[in-house]
Amino acid sequence: MKKVEVVRSKEVEVKPLDLSAFTEERAQSGAVRTVSKKEIREIAEGLGLPYDDTQIAFAKKLLNAYIKKEAV
Repeated sequence: MKKVEVVRSKEVEVKPLDLSAFTEERAQSGAVRTVSKKEIREIAEGLGLPYDDTQIAFAKKLLNAYIKKEAV
């Protein structure tokens, strides 16, 4: 026979299930990859977009800040 312990509902702690704790993304969140100016230039050239160095620097800062924010 199995032993059964009877408890009151007030004694039971209920927590919502956090699915992100069981996914691979959570384990890799510490390794944030940054975007380089060279990658942004290559994308702009591939799309045929005009650019200058100030726009590339701004895009790099913006994208890296966004990636860092999403990783947290």
